[in-house]
Amino acid sequence: MGRVLAIVLAGGEGKRLMPLTEDRAKPAVPFGGSYRLIDFALSNLVNAGYLQCAVLTQYKSHSLDRHISLTWRLSSLLGNYVTPVPAQQRRGPNWYLGSADAIYQSMNLINDAKPDYIVVFGADHVYRMDASQMVQAHADSGAGVTVAGIRVPRKDAWQFGVIKTAEDGVAISEFLEKPADPPGLVDSPEESYASMGNYVFSTEVLVEALEKDAANPASRHDMGGDIIPMLVEEGRASVYDFKRNVVPGATDRDRDYWRDVGTLDSYHEAHLDLVSRLPIFNLYNMQWPIFTSNSQLPGAKFSQGASVRDSIVCAGSIVGPASVEQSVIGTQNFVGDGSYVQRSVLLDGVHIGKGSVVRNAIIDKNVVVPDETLIGVDHAEDRRRGFAVSEGGITVLGKGQVVKP
Repeated sequence: MGRVLAIVLAGGEGKRLMPLTEDRAKPAVPFGGSYRLIDFALSNLVNAGYLQCAVLTQYKSHSLDRHISLTWRLSSLLGNYVTPVPAQQRRGPNWYLGSADAIYQSMNLINDAKPDYIVVFGADHVYRMDASQMVQAHADSGAGVTVAGIRVPRKDAWQFGVIKTAEDGVAISEFLEKPADPPGLVDSPEESYASMGNYVFSTEVLVEALEKDAANPASRHDMGGDIIPMLVEEGRASVYDFKRNVVPGATDRDRDYWRDVGTLDSYHEAHLDLVSRLPIFNLYNMQWPIFTSNSQLPGAKFSQGASVRDSIVCAGSIVGPASVEQSVIGTQNFVGDGSYVQRSVLLDGVHIGKGSVVRNAIIDKNVVVPDETLIGVDHAEDRRRGFAVSEGGITVLGKGQVVKP
């Protein structure tokens, strides 16, 4: 198929995930106890055999850069790499003005690699996907760009960027941003294609489009908002049906799973998808592993009297004679005697004191919850104490937030 360069867009601020993104970029937000969001995109690319990956970073990128540098080490002897690329003002005194401008300002990566195709993936979705199958479909189609589309119920598609196809079901005729009346599919009128934010470009088409976009003062310089509509208008865009993608080890239950975790509620819901007996998204598929750093920590420990059900508990954590249900417990956490943690996500280094109740909550790193504290039980009280409460009723504590007794 020719040479492929992978570019991962990881400069997102993630305002809707505040306070989790107050101190880190959205792709660096921890997920699933052991991972960060960017690990899913990078694992999909590496498992597919794409071992030259540039990660474009910008917003509060220190923890993201550190994670990539320490975790994603490929064989330099074979010319493989995953490397963070910060904004460098190569095109003038501006930081990245949008996702398209980020690639335009990093054109040196394309000039150096001289790829035939460029895979552009977002860094903040949870899913499994064999990117090589999408590249093959793009090469076979002869299109200038191929956009990954996931089938969603038509009644829910207004929340997404929606792809309308021609009668052949492949060529894209319109790219609609959150339409009030989403178009149905040719073969399934009650479903619509939502854009997954993943693209495959023929190199010369992308370079030409970026040059045009950079010269347009009215552009927002966004991949989904400007580059894709431009190529759709020129008749050079096609859709790749995510349902066609076959990942080794996938189950019927999690095969088509894709989750945009751009809000606190969707982030919380995606964690609940992990912990059931038959998980909606299966982290334990070792035929298509999600890679991350391995902490040098002892295994999790459970005291006599501990009750843990439908939960993930990571290395270095200790659960006393307490109850944990439908929760994800990160590394080096402590759950004290008589405490009750339900439908909650605890990131690393959280200490839950004795007799406390944590329900429907997300607690970021290094928070100490005093003895006999209630979190997520009374939303009015949570707000009074300075905790964030999402629209869906999830109580969120930021990194290192002080919780007074």
